[in-house]
Amino acid sequence: MRRPIEDYALIGDHQTAALVSRTGSVDWLCLPRFDSGACFAALLGDDEHGHWRIAPQDADVCTRRAYRENTLVLDTEWDTPDGSVRVTDFMPQRDRAPDLVRIVEGLTGEVTLRSTLRLRFDYGSVVPWMRRSDGHHVAVAGPDAVWLRIDPEIPCEGRDFTTYTDITVAAGERVTFVLTWHPSHEPRPRLLDAEQALRDSVEDWRAWAARCRYEGPHREAVVRSLITLKALTYAPTGGIVAAPTTSLPEEIGGVRNWDYRYCWLRDSTLTLGALLAAGYLEEAEAWRDWLLRAAAGNPGDLQIMYGLAGERRLPEYEVPWLPGYEGSAPVRIGNKAVEQRQLDVYGEVVETLSLARRSGLATRDHGWRLQLALMEFLRENWHREDEGLWEVRGPRRHFVHSKVLAWAAADRTVRALDEDPELPGDVDRWRRLRDEIHAEVCERGYDAERNTFTQSYGSRELDAALLLIPRVGFLPPDDPRVVGTIDAIRKELGTDDGFLRRYTTADTGADDTTPRDTTVDGLPGDEGVFVVCSFWLADALHMTGRTREARELFERILALCNDVGLLSEEYDPVAGRQLGNFPQAFSHVGLAGTAFTLFGPDAGE
Repeated sequence: MRRPIEDYALIGDHQTAALVSRTGSVDWLCLPRFDSGACFAALLGDDEHGHWRIAPQDADVCTRRAYRENTLVLDTEWDTPDGSVRVTDFMPQRDRAPDLVRIVEGLTGEVTLRSTLRLRFDYGSVVPWMRRSDGHHVAVAGPDAVWLRIDPEIPCEGRDFTTYTDITVAAGERVTFVLTWHPSHEPRPRLLDAEQALRDSVEDWRAWAARCRYEGPHREAVVRSLITLKALTYAPTGGIVAAPTTSLPEEIGGVRNWDYRYCWLRDSTLTLGALLAAGYLEEAEAWRDWLLRAAAGNPGDLQIMYGLAGERRLPEYEVPWLPGYEGSAPVRIGNKAVEQRQLDVYGEVVETLSLARRSGLATRDHGWRLQLALMEFLRENWHREDEGLWEVRGPRRHFVHSKVLAWAAADRTVRALDEDPELPGDVDRWRRLRDEIHAEVCERGYDAERNTFTQSYGSRELDAALLLIPRVGFLPPDDPRVVGTIDAIRKELGTDDGFLRRYTTADTGADDTTPRDTTVDGLPGDEGVFVVCSFWLADALHMTGRTREARELFERILALCNDVGLLSEEYDPVAGRQLGNFPQAFSHVGLAGTAFTLFGPDAGE
């Protein structure tokens, strides 16, 4: 059985990332990019699918671990009967080739450790041939080559296609391991000065973290969330992946396992808002520019997600040789949801462009032209059914959140034309569209008997995304329909601790309390509470004057973070463990954004 999801920590180099467990094992790493094949895939199988563990012999989980303050440099320590030892893991921001550095340091006494390196390319399916060259070890298979350098040089033993290295360190002694990837047809990259790289990494991360403008309570958690968001950014393009992993389950043993190593438009507005609020204008501008490039083209072809550089084809397939995390199969690569129609993404893109303009980011002339093109498409298509924000794989519906975001797109376009009459566009046309959408949503998406908006037209189901209604300005926070919706969602989707599911998996019609044969999302099984939705509830409570309740909820959500401050996509309140892909950008965007809402300079009392 693999370690619990919350037992992992993240390290990365702004182009890919690795997960390191509390046992000192790197169980997930894709090279050279977030979306490349994994060379360590034990996370979704067992040790035979690739991992790299460095730990004292006969030791299990570490005694303690922590990131160095305001960095992505991880220190893991063990206290043993013979002494104490530390392993420092990090990935320096790359020049050309990606490097994974692991430094063993004796703290007290004299401790013997074992390095077990089991490389398996292509998600654990390809066993490379290991040989020695120039005093180093090189593993080659097809397009991939990985070099292992140990300083000072220590004999290694190759057995069962695995490289074992036993080392003994006394207090003050250090042994450095550097694993470097490159295309197998190219020469070995230049050697990395690991000690200098460590100093540079610490200095660079701390300088970056120091730019954070947030000074309220829980600053450490906010900075950790922003560091995580930065680590999930693909530096060459500015795209931000939803998570560095695939197929970590939303239900242990279930089939709700998806590949999140791509960039979602649904996250764009909240991500940009968090970066701007924290003072990271360069990162915000890079994200906005990635969005403009990805969304360019025929508005009818706008996708819900793209690859790291804006790639459009993300075919989904299953990997049968991986049994899945704790048997949660299938393991999926790619994401078929890319083919879905989600009308809310048009609103997200327009809202993001509007926020960028209001925040003073450098303008892009083609941004307004893109916005008008998106609006023309939306004017003709907003009334259609879609799969909605949550990418359901059941029947298309008239999701209320999608209609509200279509309204938001029209509203932001009207505001822009009112504020700048020099912009081209027919403001009356967009004002009529805005009013038409608003009237229909209030008529068909609202249940007057229960005083709540519903997930879709004619449904009795609720949806946590409805909490965003006051946030986007569709209705004011003090509107009785908004308050009623918040209270209904808390009652029907909430747990005793106040955490929220995003929706229920059962589905009933407006006049039918008996579940239909198909669920809303078209999938069997269940899932945990959705972390970002609980942050949305805290925001909504604050907006409706219940700030004390909002802050109490925020504190409870913070307690879900693991020991190094990381959040997954979901949480199982019964088993008390994290679920879903990890760490999740949306969860950390929610943490940072809600902290600004509740404790920022404009929060009030």
